[in-house]
Amino acid sequence: MARLSMHFWRLLACVVLAGLAACAGPQSLTSQVSSYGSWPEGRKPGRYVFERLPSQQAQPDQQDQLEAAAQPALAAAGFELVAQADKADVTVQVGTRVRIDQRARYYDPFWGPYGPWHPGVGGWWGGGGRGGLSFSMAMEPPYVQMTVDLLIRDRKGNQVLYETHARYDRLGAADDRLLPYLFESAMKDFPYQAVSPRAVTVIIPADSR
Repeated sequence: MARLSMHFWRLLACVVLAGLAACAGPQSLTSQVSSYGSWPEGRKPGRYVFERLPSQQAQPDQQDQLEAAAQPALAAAGFELVAQADKADVTVQVGTRVRIDQRARYYDPFWGPYGPWHPGVGGWWGGGGRGGLSFSMAMEPPYVQMTVDLLIRDRKGNQVLYETHARYDRLGAADDRLLPYLFESAMKDFPYQAVSPRAVTVIIPADSR
C-alpha cells in the first residue's frame, strides 16, 4: 500500500509539472475573421489617425484602451499613427463587442447525464419503499463571444477601403488582455479580403499572460 501511495503521488507530481510547463510556453488563439473592401492596388498603408463615434467619445478611457490594443496590429501592417488629422492618409475606427450567455446544464432523469437508474443524482430513488422522480439543474461556465471591429477610410474621400472583424469564442469570462491578439488576427491578411469567415491563429507569448 505504501509503494502504491508513493507511486500515485509521484505520478500526480509529474502531471502537475507537465501542466505548469505547458502553461509557461506560448499558447495560440484561433478566431473567426471576416474581411471586406477593396484596398487600391499598389497603395501603401501610410499614416492614420483614430476616429471616434459620438458614443465612443463619451467613454474616452475605454476607447483609449481599445485603440492602444489595435496599434500593434496596425503597425505590423505598415501603418503609422500621427497626432494631427491633416497629416493622415486614412482614418481608423475600432470597436469591440462582448456577448455572454449563461448556460444551464440539466440533469434529466430519463436522458442523462447519468440515466434513470443512477441513485442519488437523478431518476428514480430507491430504498425504504419510497420512490420519486428527480430533476435538477447546474450552471455551466458562461459562453463568451469577444469580437473586435476595424474600419479603414480614406481621409480625403471618406471612402471605406478596408473592413475587418475577428471573433473569439470561449468558456469563462471576457479578457481584455486578448484584444491585441484579436486585432492581430483581424489584420493578419491585410490588404486582402481572403475567405470570410476563416480561421486565423496567432501566438500569445508566455510573458503576455
